Amino acid sequence: MSFEQDEPSPGGPKLNLPYQQTVLVLQGGGALGSYQAGAYEVLHAEGVEPDWIAGISIGAINAAIIAGNAPQDRIGRLREFWDEMSTDIPGAGMAGMLPGDPTGLSFRQFSGFLSLTAGVKAMFRPWFMLPWFNRPGTPEATSFYDTRPLRDTLLRHVDFDRINSGKVRLSLGAVNVSSGNFAYFDTQDPGRRIGPEHVMASAALPPGFPAVEIDGEAYWDGGLVSNTPLSYVLDSGLAKDTLVFQVDLFSAQGPLPQTLDEVQERIKDITYSSRTRMNTDAFLEKYRLRHAIRALAEHLPEAERERLCGGALPSDIYNGRVSLVHIINRANRHEIQSKDFDFWRPSVRDRWRDGMEDARAAMQAKAWRSFSDPDTGLAVYDYMRPDKRPPG
Repeated sequence: MSFEQDEPSPGGPKLNLPYQQTVLVLQGGGALGSYQAGAYEVLHAEGVEPDWIAGISIGAINAAIIAGNAPQDRIGRLREFWDEMSTDIPGAGMAGMLPGDPTGLSFRQFSGFLSLTAGVKAMFRPWFMLPWFNRPGTPEATSFYDTRPLRDTLLRHVDFDRINSGKVRLSLGAVNVSSGNFAYFDTQDPGRRIGPEHVMASAALPPGFPAVEIDGEAYWDGGLVSNTPLSYVLDSGLAKDTLVFQVDLFSAQGPLPQTLDEVQERIKDITYSSRTRMNTDAFLEKYRLRHAIRALAEHLPEAERERLCGGALPSDIYNGRVSLVHIINRANRHEIQSKDFDFWRPSVRDRWRDGMEDARAAMQAKAWRSFSDPDTGLAVYDYMRPDKRPPG
């Protein structure tokens, strides 16, 4: 069973929307990343063409594949990548048929175990010896897995010359290991050339994966600080009217756990959910404050305004309004705490289809296609499929 058996959705004509830029924001989440690919397939088919893609961890990998391919090739490349990421399990045809295991839970648990013990051939593999038996300071001593297979995979699926041509802005979040500070590798940075190492740095989650060295500095997965690049996008895009599609792989809301496995899954959801409301509230506060400052500055004499503001408040700055369409992976089936390293092929395909269905629900809505409240500066839309709504 392969993604290649399905016909990729063709891209539709570009949507005519009242925004100056469209941004795709992709969260981290390992094997859950096929949900993002499915969501993007629908956005692509509906004519959404991002001018800017920002990602962290698996979101950075998906972002690089999208930005690093021509629009007509993106879905095919994503399918090829996720097909390589997927693992087969002998006897998996019995999934859902075993007594007491109607959802294939045993196979998904075994898939997570396989990832931990054998790795994923196109992404990572265990070091020959455990870290404690290697020389301190080496990648082998500071991680459990060798991620060099990921570099080869990225080079097969991503055209880095295209990325660096500036056709689509690409921003990848990582953490400087020494300083603990967030860092973004952005194609708009002067002199910056994005390569596979920048994508790998954004996805280098310790202690599983080793840090990636770039320009003499070591970097880890950006999810250690924030699992979403939304704040970076909002702070950097204030000068333009912006439409943001944020695809999240963990849901902040969920049912009360009933087992220890569900407790571990809930912890992961809470830890890695994007905190969208916190980010959007902070942005709205900044937006209103900047507008208030500009309104006050307009009543100052020009010389005084120049002295206080350095001439940095012309009428066209900080006027950008934002509409945020939130697509969230709210699984409507039982998941397990190892879901982010469950690369079993049926799991990957189910998440891809879930992403497609949730994106379709968002695309059927009309409110985000225009500014619902032009004076507010920020509107957030969160659409949920009927089958994912809680009872009552």
